[in-house]
Amino acid sequence: MSTITGILTIDKPIELSSHDVVARVRRLSGTRRVGHAGTLDPLATGVLLLGIGRATRLLEYLVGLPKTYETTLRLGQTTNTYDAEGEIVDERPYAHLTLADVQAVLPQFRGPIQQKPPMYSAIKKDGRPLYKLARQGQEVDVPAREVTIYELAVQAWQPPELRLRVACSSGAYVRSLGHDMGQALGCGAYLTALRRTAVGDFTLAQAVALADLTSTNLTDYVLPPEAAVATLPRLHLPAPEVERLLLGQRLARESDHALHSLVRVMAEDGRLLGILRAEDGYWQPHKMFPPETAVVN
Repeated sequence: MSTITGILTIDKPIELSSHDVVARVRRLSGTRRVGHAGTLDPLATGVLLLGIGRATRLLEYLVGLPKTYETTLRLGQTTNTYDAEGEIVDERPYAHLTLADVQAVLPQFRGPIQQKPPMYSAIKKDGRPLYKLARQGQEVDVPAREVTIYELAVQAWQPPELRLRVACSSGAYVRSLGHDMGQALGCGAYLTALRRTAVGDFTLAQAVALADLTSTNLTDYVLPPEAAVATLPRLHLPAPEVERLLLGQRLARESDHALHSLVRVMAEDGRLLGILRAEDGYWQPHKMFPPETAVVN
């Protein structure tokens, strides 16, 4: 059986961790070279991008893509995890709130904002994941960091539930967004549902449900590895220069690509041959895939 290599878009079911999904695909594909491009909490469902085979080398280009979510908040209560898995730590009235009140707080959460990650998260403090410190009862001052909320819109308002559409930068926590909105409304809030509908241009329309995936149909859903770097500019080179790059030699940069720090080099048949990094006026081979081991699916 030929080695499977490429990008797989999974519709992750609830209650499974991202690692659980990776383990399942490892079994189905027959290779341990499977990784994911960004954790999705067990409570969450939706788009989870996996790299299989040599395409795992390309996951770093997917991690930073913007994300789109549909989420539901429960107003009037706050939990220690900012979602339904935690313990309720505060309750406040919410019945007086109107849709106009909700709409009024949305602008302060759009655009670049300072956001503190939840204590129950995998972010590390002094080398230790925050969720482990939280489980030990330790309170840690987590520094805020800048994230960007590109879109924040109400989809449904049925108190105490509020359903939102959120488009955000990589690194943003929708749990923190929901918690902070609850504080701004004065009633508290936590997430009861979260569905990731897109990562960059990878959407649910391309995704396969994990339950529908088998060892025999897996390749039907695997995209070619170049899908991971489709947003990088393409550098067209004559064959002799491609050969130099595959041998590890650098090339002088042309002025028409002077503004780009990374470019992709493709074979005539559409296969990805490599990614080049700009360095001191040259194109330096960054990740190369010689023809005899070129990434194909």
